[in-house]
Amino acid sequence: MSVVREFMTTDCRCIGENQTLEEAARMMRDMDCGSLPICGDDGKLKGFITDRDIVVKCLAEGRDAREVKAMDLAQGKPHWIDADANIDDAIAMMEKYQIRRLPVITDHKLVGIISQGDIARNYSEQKVGELVEHVSAKKPMQMM
Repeated sequence: MSVVREFMTTDCRCIGENQTLEEAARMMRDMDCGSLPICGDDGKLKGFITDRDIVVKCLAEGRDAREVKAMDLAQGKPHWIDADANIDDAIAMMEKYQIRRLPVITDHKLVGIISQGDIARNYSEQKVGELVEHVSAKKPMQMM
């Protein structure tokens, strides 16, 4: 049985909930990534922010990225998975919620992120194709 920890990327960092979107954008640039988990002062996952969020929900609306905090864009309950969960459970969650990246938690702390790319590098072509198709569908799938 394959588990999430075997597939995940471990060199991830959080943007603090009170840090600005400008800081988030710089972190993404420096890390060469397009998304960051948002962590609270308590170290717990509060949300997830993407480069697209910064553009669409801040810049395109005329807001100042030097003033808007990361937490201002965190909406809803963040989805995450345990590092020791079965990889098929991670794939099912990504398909259900149509998300491309999933924070990985152990002992209430962020230990990594699993993405479509991580799965694509380590899983069967057919399974990866299904994942991409379901995540990119217009309406979220319902779990059966």
